[in-house]
Amino acid sequence: MKHIAVFLSLFSAAAVFAQTPPTSWIDPDTGHRIIRLTREPGSDSFYFNDNSFTPDGKRMVYTTTNGVSVLNLDTLQSTQVVTGRVHTIIVAHKSDTLYYTRGTTNRFFSTLWCVNLDTGVNRKLADLPRRADISAINADETFGGGTYIEGDANAGGAYDGTVPLGRMSDTNLGEPANKGEMMARRLAAKLPNTLFTIDLRTGKIKKLIEHSHDWLNHLQFSPTDPTLLMYCHEGNWQQVDRIWTIRTDGSHNQLVHKRTQEEEQAGHEWWGADGETIFYQLHFAHGRNGDWIASYNVKTGARVWLHYNLDQSSIHDNSSPDGKLYCGDGDNRAPWIFLFHPVMFPSENSLGTNLIKTGYLESEKLVNMSKQNYRLEPNPSFTPDMKYIIFRSNMFGADYAFAVEIAKADQSH
Repeated sequence: MKHIAVFLSLFSAAAVFAQTPPTSWIDPDTGHRIIRLTREPGSDSFYFNDNSFTPDGKRMVYTTTNGVSVLNLDTLQSTQVVTGRVHTIIVAHKSDTLYYTRGTTNRFFSTLWCVNLDTGVNRKLADLPRRADISAINADETFGGGTYIEGDANAGGAYDGTVPLGRMSDTNLGEPANKGEMMARRLAAKLPNTLFTIDLRTGKIKKLIEHSHDWLNHLQFSPTDPTLLMYCHEGNWQQVDRIWTIRTDGSHNQLVHKRTQEEEQAGHEWWGADGETIFYQLHFAHGRNGDWIASYNVKTGARVWLHYNLDQSSIHDNSSPDGKLYCGDGDNRAPWIFLFHPVMFPSENSLGTNLIKTGYLESEKLVNMSKQNYRLEPNPSFTPDMKYIIFRSNMFGADYAFAVEIAKADQSH
């Protein structure tokens, strides 16, 4: 029996080892090199619209099952900087600082923290309001933005506002199988919401929107304008006019995209690196004729729609730092990591003002994701030097963060 136990132990270890991804390989279907960035099973890169890179572009922050680590992108050496169960927010755009929230023994309360990625020193910034979560930090690190459910509305239920999807450092199983149903229930509950900012120097709270019975979510500050906040009216996209902006003084609460058709959907919005362009996915007629990456410039009002086909569809898209390329993480219909090149249609002297410019996307497949369980959304993002696209994947079983080279690999050697 002892020998059998030893054999089974060795067999189990071998099985685990067999599922460990290689550190680097060339995808035979695309010719692009893929690099495994993280070494810990259950490690994930950030949500697609949350910055994870230091200002110099040389390091990337990622989550593990026991905290948060920072990775040197040249050496692939990592250092743990936060221990335990936390919600990551964002790596600052101007300093080597990660912001995050940590729960307390009372599930209705959490605290706001930051960690210096050079020294590893963690610092508590503020106690947050009851049932509040911070999900954005502005460009000059003076304010955080968050929401909370007011009072005792559904306090004993599933919507306490303290566990946002996709931000917890130990939720590696992916999205819930019934996510659409859950979101419909949450929207229908019409729980009173407050949208607020918190002064990172004093802890002072300013309420921007109070007593909203819409579900306010997905806060994102402009990466260049510290006074401009984007947020969404959350829910299944065909049920909401989703994308909004507001100033930190509470003024100019404006809708970015107004639906005009039944079943029209706009969502998965993100800021371009210029801090002026809002990008988002746009779907009509259940996507039967393909979909669009749309954009809106908050300064000029210019709008651009870029069409893509069903075999180019993704759960999330993203834009390059220079705004000239896009990427996508695929889905069950089109399981690939994509690189997109926009091609604009000529205007041919169209008559009219404020017309939407249109074009289409030419795609290149970078990674075969056919073994991906898409409950874990890959969430692609370009590295600051635009040489790689980062994504997370469970194609080998456990989660890891990967990078794929945008240029094709040289296979002549």
